[in-house]
Amino acid sequence: MVNHTHTTKTISLDTYGIKNAQVRYQLSPDELQELTISKGQGQETSSGTLAVRTGEFTGRSPQDRFIVKDDITKDRIWWGNINIPFEPDAFDKLYDKVTNYLSGKEVFVRDSYACADEDYKLNIRVVNEYPWSNMFAYNMFLRPTEDELKDFSPEWTVINAPGFMADAEVDGTRQHNFAILNFSKKIALIGGTGYTGEIKKGIFSALNFILPVYKNTLPMHCSANVGKDGDTAIFFGLSGTGKTTLSTDPDRSLIGDDEHGWTNENTVFNFEGGCYAKVINLSREQEPEIYDAIKKGAILENIVMNDDGEVDFANTSITQNTRVSYPIHHIDNIRVPSIGKNPKNIFFLTADAFGVLPPISKLTPGQAAYHFISGYTAKVAGTEAGIDEPLPSFSACFGAPFMPLHPTKYAEMLSKKMQEAGVNVWLVNTGWTGGPYGVGSRMKLKYTRAMISAAMNGSLEAANKDNYHIHSVFGVKQPRTCPNVPTEVLSPRSTWNNDEGYYKTAAKLSQSFRDNFKQFEEFANAEIMAGAPLK
Repeated sequence: MVNHTHTTKTISLDTYGIKNAQVRYQLSPDELQELTISKGQGQETSSGTLAVRTGEFTGRSPQDRFIVKDDITKDRIWWGNINIPFEPDAFDKLYDKVTNYLSGKEVFVRDSYACADEDYKLNIRVVNEYPWSNMFAYNMFLRPTEDELKDFSPEWTVINAPGFMADAEVDGTRQHNFAILNFSKKIALIGGTGYTGEIKKGIFSALNFILPVYKNTLPMHCSANVGKDGDTAIFFGLSGTGKTTLSTDPDRSLIGDDEHGWTNENTVFNFEGGCYAKVINLSREQEPEIYDAIKKGAILENIVMNDDGEVDFANTSITQNTRVSYPIHHIDNIRVPSIGKNPKNIFFLTADAFGVLPPISKLTPGQAAYHFISGYTAKVAGTEAGIDEPLPSFSACFGAPFMPLHPTKYAEMLSKKMQEAGVNVWLVNTGWTGGPYGVGSRMKLKYTRAMISAAMNGSLEAANKDNYHIHSVFGVKQPRTCPNVPTEVLSPRSTWNNDEGYYKTAAKLSQSFRDNFKQFEEFANAEIMAGAPLK
């Protein structure tokens, strides 16, 4: 439900240790936008969209994300360089410093919730130092009605103070910025960074622990949509692989673009009330739904615009990670509420800059688990001298930075659900064809869309049922034909016109998969190990 009404309720933050604050509670997006501009913290683009700069940090800082190690977490969390432990006493002292810092200030408070399915609803209170951070919380979390706000009781609290700088020597942090989850106190404490993604990822990371541990429900870093026949499709993928773009489909209703739960009742629900999309090189021609969602009420981060307020989406002088957040109702074709049933197809999206993976291939359950745990994409590395060498990048479960449990826990849950639901799992390469980065070209979006459509409507399977080609290196089932896609595009080897170069590069990528998977081998069963590349 779209809710722009302004509540007259007032609240005190004394119980949080924030004293004598001027509390601005549940302000509307328009009010928050006006305040941001009047404080000199943002500008308006020609479309009426708010544009802000997030300061020193234009992305997440994974090395500065901590989880408090206590009785709830000590034996459950997959501790290491992704989930870094933080002492409870150190948390309490830092929390007191942050709340003292916010005391006496104007602060912005928003009550909202996560999880569109009533049975999983998580009430959240967000306390922000800046008005635009609070507007981000309006966009990204689910918005309660006036009635729901009357007796709203928050379960989790996000305290967000970008202007507070930690003293690493004293506070136990690595440097001046931090994002810390405390499961006993149900607090996400964020300071020293204005990057808004830390707010949503804090709650997402908490749900990645809460749902599997307490609710036997699989949390997923994925987008999802639903067709006219009620079939749900799920898209896993790391940043830059097309997760938002491919799920925003004019012929299907969007459930959500980033974070979902898959229940034992075989429903898929969105965690969020909005979308947070990359806008690098955005155009109306390529991505009309996202382009048109950028209007008053949306927030653009770290973009460059001219004196007339026109945005240059190709300008990456501030960061490659330019972003927009907008409430989901900025997209016309959405599912209300954000819940789908009957998952039929899962797509693992990868931007393979080596250009060796097929543009689409079908996976066995073992291969699906193997590729899910691997979470492969490639980073494109370019140097000024023109020497370009792609770098393989692996992120377990296509979202390792947000996964508090061991990746095999999520993989086992996914395998079980895939087999129970009888879903088809597809590996989709949205990356390079005709050679690696620097030689080949990026796969055309219209071909990727056609392949995904054919997979969802059954025509891909019907055309290739007994005729899939088994890829000689990766062992996946590669279709030989697909409606609306030239046949030669389906075979990565034939697009290269260089068999020796192709197989040499494929072997190199295969070895990268194997090397990465060594860390998981002792936890993986025989079926998962059989999903590895053939050679």
